[in-house]
Amino acid sequence: MLDVFGDRDVVLRRVEDLVQCEVVVRGNEIVLRGGEREVEEAESVFNGLVGLAEDGHHPTPETAERLYKMGSGGRGREVLGDVILTHRGRRVAPKTRNQKAYTDAIRESQIVFGIGPAGTGKTYLAVALAVDALNRGEVSRIILTRPAVEAGESLGFLPGDMMAKVDPYFRPLYDALYEMIDPAKFQGHLERGIIEIAPLAFMRGRTLNDAFVILDEAQNTTPQQMKMFLTRLGFGSKMVVTGDITQVDLPKGHTSGLQDARRTLEGVEGVSFIGLRRDDIIRSDLVMRIVDAYDQAQEG
Repeated sequence: MLDVFGDRDVVLRRVEDLVQCEVVVRGNEIVLRGGEREVEEAESVFNGLVGLAEDGHHPTPETAERLYKMGSGGRGREVLGDVILTHRGRRVAPKTRNQKAYTDAIRESQIVFGIGPAGTGKTYLAVALAVDALNRGEVSRIILTRPAVEAGESLGFLPGDMMAKVDPYFRPLYDALYEMIDPAKFQGHLERGIIEIAPLAFMRGRTLNDAFVILDEAQNTTPQQMKMFLTRLGFGSKMVVTGDITQVDLPKGHTSGLQDARRTLEGVEGVSFIGLRRDDIIRSDLVMRIVDAYDQAQEG
Protein backbone atom coordinates (compact mmCIF):
# COMPACT_ATOMS: atom_id res chain seq x y z
CA MET A 1 0.00 0.00 0.00
CA LEU A 2 2.99 2.31 0.54
CA ASP A 3 3.81 2.01 -3.18
CA VAL A 4 0.18 2.60 -4.13
CA PHE A 5 -0.35 5.67 -1.93
CA GLY A 6 3.13 7.14 -2.42
CA ASP A 7 5.44 8.90 0.01
CA ARG A 8 3.33 10.81 2.55
CA ASP A 9 0.21 9.63 0.70
CA VAL A 10 0.77 12.05 -2.20
CA VAL A 11 -0.78 9.62 -4.72
CA LEU A 12 -3.77 8.95 -2.47
CA ARG A 13 -4.33 12.69 -2.01
CA ARG A 14 -4.27 13.19 -5.79
CA VAL A 15 -6.82 10.39 -6.32
CA GLU A 16 -9.09 11.98 -3.73
CA ASP A 17 -8.86 15.28 -5.64
CA LEU A 18 -9.78 13.55 -8.92
CA VAL A 19 -12.61 11.16 -8.05
CA GLN A 20 -16.10 12.29 -7.14
CA CYS A 21 -16.64 9.87 -4.26
CA GLU A 22 -15.50 9.35 -0.69
CA VAL A 23 -12.29 7.34 -0.17
CA VAL A 24 -11.80 5.67 3.21
CA VAL A 25 -8.60 3.74 3.99
CA ARG A 26 -8.61 1.08 6.70
CA GLY A 27 -5.24 -0.64 6.88
CA ASN A 28 -4.84 -2.45 3.54
CA GLU A 29 -8.49 -1.97 2.64
CA ILE A 30 -9.93 0.87 0.55
CA VAL A 31 -13.63 1.67 0.88
CA LEU A 32 -15.33 3.79 -1.78
CA ARG A 33 -18.66 5.52 -1.19
CA GLY A 34 -20.68 7.42 -3.79
CA GLY A 35 -22.64 7.01 -7.00
CA GLU A 36 -22.22 3.85 -9.06
CA ARG A 37 -20.37 5.54 -11.94
CA GLU A 38 -18.11 7.56 -9.63
CA VAL A 39 -17.22 4.48 -7.56
CA GLU A 40 -16.41 2.51 -10.74
CA GLU A 41 -14.08 5.30 -11.91
CA ALA A 42 -12.29 5.39 -8.55
CA GLU A 43 -12.07 1.59 -8.44
CA SER A 44 -10.49 1.57 -11.89
CA VAL A 45 -7.84 4.08 -10.76
CA PHE A 46 -6.96 2.10 -7.64
CA ASN A 47 -6.91 -1.21 -9.54
CA GLY A 48 -4.48 0.36 -12.00
CA LEU A 49 -2.27 1.70 -9.21
CA VAL A 50 -2.21 -1.68 -7.43
CA GLY A 51 -1.42 -3.51 -10.67
CA LEU A 52 1.46 -1.17 -11.51
CA ALA A 53 2.86 -1.50 -7.98
CA GLU A 54 2.65 -5.30 -8.24
CA ASP A 55 4.61 -5.09 -11.50
CA GLY A 56 7.42 -3.22 -9.75
CA HIS A 57 6.49 0.32 -10.80
CA HIS A 58 6.30 3.26 -8.41
CA PRO A 59 3.11 5.22 -9.11
CA THR A 60 3.16 9.00 -8.88
CA PRO A 61 0.37 11.61 -8.73
CA GLU A 62 0.76 11.92 -12.52
CA THR A 63 0.16 8.15 -12.81
CA ALA A 64 -3.12 8.57 -10.96
CA GLU A 65 -4.12 11.41 -13.31
CA ARG A 66 -3.35 9.30 -16.38
CA LEU A 67 -5.34 6.34 -15.05
CA TYR A 68 -8.28 8.61 -14.26
CA LYS A 69 -8.26 10.18 -17.74
CA MET A 70 -8.17 6.74 -19.37
CA GLY A 71 -11.42 5.85 -17.61
CA SER A 72 -12.67 2.40 -16.66
CA GLY A 73 -11.54 0.54 -19.77
CA GLY A 74 -9.04 -1.46 -17.74
CA ARG A 75 -6.07 -0.78 -20.05
CA GLY A 76 -4.31 1.66 -17.72
CA ARG A 77 -1.99 -0.96 -16.30
CA GLU A 78 -1.14 -2.24 -19.78
CA VAL A 79 -0.49 1.27 -21.16
CA LEU A 80 1.51 2.77 -18.29
CA GLY A 81 3.33 -0.48 -17.60
CA ASP A 82 4.87 -0.67 -21.08
CA VAL A 83 8.36 0.58 -20.20
CA ILE A 84 10.33 1.18 -23.41
CA LEU A 85 13.59 2.30 -21.90
CA THR A 86 15.13 2.95 -18.50
CA HIS A 87 18.06 5.35 -18.22
CA ARG A 88 19.51 6.63 -14.95
CA GLY A 89 16.42 5.50 -13.11
CA ARG A 90 14.09 7.36 -15.45
CA ARG A 91 11.56 5.27 -17.33
CA VAL A 92 10.24 6.12 -20.78
CA ALA A 93 6.76 4.71 -21.36
CA PRO A 94 3.54 5.63 -23.16
CA LYS A 95 1.14 7.63 -21.03
CA THR A 96 -2.07 7.48 -23.07
CA ARG A 97 -3.92 4.86 -25.09
CA ASN A 98 -2.99 6.51 -28.39
CA GLN A 99 0.66 6.63 -27.36
CA LYS A 100 0.45 2.92 -26.55
CA ALA A 101 -1.08 2.27 -30.00
CA TYR A 102 1.74 4.33 -31.50
CA THR A 103 4.50 2.36 -29.75
CA ASP A 104 2.81 -0.95 -30.63
CA ALA A 105 2.58 0.11 -34.28
CA ILE A 106 6.29 1.00 -34.36
CA ARG A 107 7.14 -2.43 -33.00
CA GLU A 108 4.91 -4.23 -35.49
CA SER A 109 5.08 -2.20 -38.73
CA GLN A 110 8.03 -1.36 -40.94
CA ILE A 111 6.86 2.20 -41.64
CA VAL A 112 4.80 4.21 -39.14
CA PHE A 113 3.41 7.71 -39.43
CA GLY A 114 2.77 9.48 -36.12
CA ILE A 115 0.59 12.53 -36.77
CA GLY A 116 -0.53 14.93 -34.06
CA PRO A 117 -0.04 18.27 -32.29
CA ALA A 118 3.01 19.40 -30.35
CA GLY A 119 3.62 17.73 -27.01
CA THR A 120 2.06 14.35 -27.82
CA GLY A 121 5.38 12.47 -27.61
CA LYS A 122 5.65 11.60 -31.31
CA THR A 123 9.39 12.19 -31.62
CA TYR A 124 10.32 11.39 -28.03
CA LEU A 125 8.76 7.91 -28.06
CA ALA A 126 10.19 7.17 -31.51
CA VAL A 127 13.70 8.08 -30.31
CA ALA A 128 13.24 5.92 -27.21
CA LEU A 129 12.22 2.92 -29.32
CA ALA A 130 15.17 3.56 -31.65
CA VAL A 131 17.63 3.58 -28.73
CA ASP A 132 16.01 0.43 -27.32
CA ALA A 133 16.30 -1.32 -30.71
CA LEU A 134 19.97 -0.30 -30.91
CA ASN A 135 20.65 -1.56 -27.38
CA ARG A 136 18.97 -4.87 -28.19
CA GLY A 137 20.99 -5.31 -31.38
CA GLU A 138 17.87 -5.23 -33.57
CA VAL A 139 19.46 -2.48 -35.68
CA SER A 140 23.07 -1.39 -36.10
CA ARG A 141 22.46 2.36 -36.37
CA ILE A 142 20.01 5.18 -35.80
CA ILE A 143 19.43 7.83 -38.47
CA LEU A 144 17.56 11.02 -37.56
CA THR A 145 16.59 13.48 -40.26
CA ARG A 146 14.28 16.39 -40.93
CA PRO A 147 13.71 18.96 -43.68
CA ALA A 148 15.60 22.23 -43.20
CA VAL A 149 12.58 24.49 -43.48
CA GLU A 150 12.66 27.63 -41.35
CA ALA A 151 9.65 28.37 -39.14
CA GLY A 152 9.34 32.05 -40.01
CA GLU A 153 12.97 32.84 -39.20
CA SER A 154 16.16 33.00 -41.26
CA LEU A 155 19.22 31.06 -40.17
CA GLY A 156 21.30 31.90 -43.23
CA PHE A 157 23.46 34.39 -41.35
CA LEU A 158 24.80 31.75 -38.96
CA PRO A 159 28.54 31.08 -39.31
CA GLY A 160 30.09 27.71 -40.13
CA ASP A 161 29.68 24.97 -42.70
CA MET A 162 26.43 23.30 -43.74
CA MET A 163 26.20 21.06 -40.64
CA ALA A 164 26.83 24.04 -38.35
CA LYS A 165 24.03 25.95 -40.05
CA VAL A 166 21.47 23.14 -39.77
CA ASP A 167 22.47 22.15 -36.23
CA PRO A 168 19.78 24.37 -34.60
CA TYR A 169 17.09 22.46 -36.46
CA PHE A 170 18.13 19.25 -34.71
CA ARG A 171 18.16 20.51 -31.12
CA PRO A 172 14.90 18.66 -30.22
CA LEU A 173 16.43 15.39 -31.43
CA TYR A 174 19.65 16.01 -29.52
CA ASP A 175 17.67 16.83 -26.39
CA ALA A 176 15.76 13.54 -26.58
CA LEU A 177 18.95 11.52 -27.17
CA TYR A 178 20.78 13.19 -24.28
CA GLU A 179 18.01 11.97 -21.96
CA MET A 180 18.45 8.37 -23.09
CA ILE A 181 22.17 7.89 -23.73
CA ASP A 182 25.19 8.84 -21.63
CA PRO A 183 26.91 11.91 -23.17
CA ALA A 184 30.27 10.17 -23.69
CA LYS A 185 28.63 7.15 -25.30
CA PHE A 186 26.45 9.40 -27.44
CA GLN A 187 29.50 11.30 -28.73
CA GLY A 188 31.22 8.01 -29.53
CA HIS A 189 28.16 6.82 -31.46
CA LEU A 190 28.19 10.04 -33.48
CA GLU A 191 31.90 9.71 -34.33
CA ARG A 192 31.51 6.07 -35.43
CA GLY A 193 28.34 6.71 -37.42
CA ILE A 194 26.19 4.53 -35.18
CA ILE A 195 24.00 7.60 -34.69
CA GLU A 196 23.65 9.89 -37.69
CA ILE A 197 21.81 13.21 -37.69
CA ALA A 198 21.51 14.85 -41.10
CA PRO A 199 19.22 17.05 -43.22
CA LEU A 200 16.69 15.26 -45.39
CA ALA A 201 18.51 16.35 -48.57
CA PHE A 202 21.45 14.15 -47.50
CA MET A 203 19.27 11.03 -47.80
CA ARG A 204 19.01 11.19 -51.59
CA GLY A 205 20.65 8.27 -53.42
CA ARG A 206 21.17 6.18 -50.29
CA THR A 207 19.85 2.75 -49.28
CA LEU A 208 19.36 2.52 -45.52
CA ASN A 209 19.85 -1.06 -44.36
CA ASP A 210 19.72 -2.38 -40.78
CA ALA A 211 18.75 1.06 -39.46
CA PHE A 212 16.08 2.74 -37.37
CA VAL A 213 15.26 5.90 -39.32
CA ILE A 214 13.20 8.80 -37.97
CA LEU A 215 11.93 11.65 -40.13
CA ASP A 216 10.87 14.52 -37.88
CA GLU A 217 8.75 17.58 -38.82
CA ALA A 218 7.54 15.70 -41.89
CA GLN A 219 4.75 18.20 -42.53
CA ASN A 220 7.46 20.42 -44.05
CA THR A 221 8.44 17.93 -46.75
CA THR A 222 7.19 18.13 -50.30
CA PRO A 223 5.53 15.05 -51.85
CA GLN A 224 8.71 14.50 -53.89
CA GLN A 225 10.89 14.62 -50.78
CA MET A 226 8.58 12.23 -48.92
CA LYS A 227 8.67 9.71 -51.78
CA MET A 228 12.46 10.03 -51.97
CA PHE A 229 12.76 9.39 -48.21
CA LEU A 230 10.40 6.41 -48.04
CA THR A 231 12.10 4.69 -50.97
CA ARG A 232 15.42 4.75 -49.07
CA LEU A 233 14.08 1.89 -46.90
CA GLY A 234 16.45 -1.06 -46.94
CA PHE A 235 16.56 -4.58 -45.50
CA GLY A 236 16.21 -4.93 -41.74
CA SER A 237 15.21 -1.28 -41.34
CA LYS A 238 12.31 0.54 -39.77
CA MET A 239 11.06 4.07 -40.48
CA VAL A 240 9.05 6.40 -38.26
CA VAL A 241 7.66 9.61 -39.76
CA THR A 242 6.37 12.27 -37.37
CA GLY A 243 4.64 15.56 -38.01
CA ASP A 244 1.86 18.01 -37.24
CA ILE A 245 -0.25 18.93 -40.25
CA THR A 246 -1.42 22.10 -38.48
CA GLN A 247 2.12 23.53 -38.44
CA VAL A 248 3.18 23.50 -42.09
CA ASP A 249 5.97 26.02 -42.81
CA LEU A 250 6.14 25.43 -46.57
CA PRO A 251 5.56 28.41 -48.90
CA LYS A 252 1.91 29.14 -49.56
CA GLY A 253 0.45 26.94 -52.28
CA HIS A 254 2.84 24.03 -51.69
CA THR A 255 1.39 20.63 -50.74
CA SER A 256 2.72 18.96 -47.61
CA GLY A 257 4.37 15.61 -48.23
CA LEU A 258 2.85 14.34 -44.98
CA GLN A 259 -0.70 15.10 -46.10
CA ASP A 260 0.00 13.64 -49.52
CA ALA A 261 1.44 10.44 -48.00
CA ARG A 262 -1.61 9.98 -45.80
CA ARG A 263 -3.86 10.12 -48.86
CA THR A 264 -1.59 7.99 -51.05
CA LEU A 265 -0.44 5.26 -48.66
CA GLU A 266 -3.52 4.64 -46.53
CA GLY A 267 -4.22 0.91 -46.68
CA VAL A 268 -0.76 -0.10 -47.96
CA GLU A 269 0.39 -3.26 -46.14
CA GLY A 270 3.30 -2.61 -43.79
CA VAL A 271 2.48 1.09 -43.41
CA SER A 272 0.62 2.29 -40.29
CA PHE A 273 -0.89 5.71 -39.55
CA ILE A 274 -1.43 6.64 -35.91
CA GLY A 275 -3.26 9.82 -34.99
CA LEU A 276 -2.42 11.55 -31.72
CA ARG A 277 -4.80 14.18 -30.32
CA ARG A 278 -4.87 17.01 -27.83
CA ASP A 279 -5.76 14.46 -25.12
CA ASP A 280 -2.35 12.87 -25.71
CA ILE A 281 -0.41 16.04 -24.91
CA ILE A 282 1.92 15.18 -22.04
CA ARG A 283 3.39 18.59 -21.42
CA SER A 284 1.67 21.00 -19.03
CA ASP A 285 -2.08 21.53 -19.21
CA LEU A 286 -1.29 25.02 -20.49
CA VAL A 287 0.08 23.51 -23.74
CA MET A 288 -3.26 21.76 -24.25
CA ARG A 289 -5.12 25.04 -23.72
CA ILE A 290 -2.81 26.81 -26.18
CA VAL A 291 -3.48 24.15 -28.84
CA ASP A 292 -7.23 24.50 -28.23
CA ALA A 293 -7.07 28.30 -28.53
CA TYR A 294 -5.27 28.16 -31.88
CA ASP A 295 -7.66 25.49 -33.19
CA GLN A 296 -10.66 27.63 -32.25
CA ALA A 297 -9.09 30.69 -33.86
CA GLN A 298 -8.54 28.80 -37.13
CA GLU A 299 -12.10 27.49 -37.10
CA GLY A 300 -13.41 31.01 -36.50
